[in-house]
Amino acid sequence: MKIGFVSLGCSKNLVDSEQIMGMIKRNHHEIVGNPNQAQAIIINTCGFITSAKEESIATIFEMAKYKEKNCEKLIVCGCLAQRYQKELEEEIPEIDAIIPIRDYNQFAMRLEEALNCSMSYHKFERVLSTQPWRAYLKISDGCSNHCTYCAIPLIRGEQKSRMIEDIVQEAKQLASYGVKELTLIAQDTTKYGLDNYGKLMLADLIRAVDQIEGLHWIRILYMYPDEIEDDVLVAIKESQKVLPYFDIPMQHANNRLLKAMNRRGTKEHAYEILSKIQSMFEQPTLRSTFIVGFPGEKEEDFNELMEFIKHSKWDRMGAFTYSKEEDTPAYQMTEEVDEDVAQDRLSRLMELQKSISYQKNKEKIGQVIEVLVEEKEGLKNSYRGRSAADAPDEVDGQVIFTSDQDIALGSFVQVRIEDAGVYDLYGICLES
Repeated sequence: MKIGFVSLGCSKNLVDSEQIMGMIKRNHHEIVGNPNQAQAIIINTCGFITSAKEESIATIFEMAKYKEKNCEKLIVCGCLAQRYQKELEEEIPEIDAIIPIRDYNQFAMRLEEALNCSMSYHKFERVLSTQPWRAYLKISDGCSNHCTYCAIPLIRGEQKSRMIEDIVQEAKQLASYGVKELTLIAQDTTKYGLDNYGKLMLADLIRAVDQIEGLHWIRILYMYPDEIEDDVLVAIKESQKVLPYFDIPMQHANNRLLKAMNRRGTKEHAYEILSKIQSMFEQPTLRSTFIVGFPGEKEEDFNELMEFIKHSKWDRMGAFTYSKEEDTPAYQMTEEVDEDVAQDRLSRLMELQKSISYQKNKEKIGQVIEVLVEEKEGLKNSYRGRSAADAPDEVDGQVIFTSDQDIALGSFVQVRIEDAGVYDLYGICLES
């Protein structure tokens, strides 16, 4: 069959999509990019926050139009399917099959039933949808933190860590495909291993994947501040390939709100962790995310957050207004913050971060940094890439540079930084 595939949501969902597409390809079906050609369309949905749910619903309706043409089967899977299976079945009759996450261990069988064709599964079979030199590797699924605003435990369940041997085997296979940058992902990487080994095992995992030949950069997302152990920092420090890139989702800096969010740790502990990282590493990259407008956030609480940002000076930062999610504890909280107030706070926070980001980028002028080359701009001698300080998929900035020679995409080069913007750096390649 010719099967179209749409993947929505985060990088963890993308890994699921790549595994499903690998299964499809293994069973000699063709994955097509044009939905007009598809005999079946699979949509891997996101159901995390309101905007993601709206995008998923809109995509389902958009793909349903192709059932008037060649498409015979419309299949929906992923987070929205897990969270709202009954509602989807009742309200969108164009959907032929819904495969929630809880049924993923039977995905091949469910897909076989829906498409009326044979389907087998191999757990390491993946079709990389990223650029061929980079890939994500999921080290655990689900989350046991139960933050009061978050629906992930409702959708994905409690944390389920993979065994180190299993992860290493998949990482080696990805390296054999030509992957040079491997990003280890989980909802909470610092808690890796606690559920299946009975203790935190991220440091052991770091030491294991660091030995894999072919990999050049290994990046880790995301590290919760209260569980960044000294052993983890030492393992990163001693590694050859694991980048000192610390994505630490703080969410807020007011201790009362952190407790209301069911976030472990305090603002004071965060300062301690940041100080320790900065003392151990010469040029670490510090990244975080914050929520404004959480129920009960007062202007003085927001001002405390602003002061925290001024003093901590994150290299990278993302921020969002609070999204009210049904079935979460925060959904029942009173003292809601007006949406206009939340948006104003978000704007002020991001303006502050822009000035910090610009200043930090200007400090890199004159430095020579390693860059992974990812794009050539037309026929010009201008290229775009990412440094060790830049996570993939436009999460952070880029390094834009010129070169007198042709450079193969996916290669690593040395670039001297000549200028800086708020998010991007500009330079000249010193070698090819």
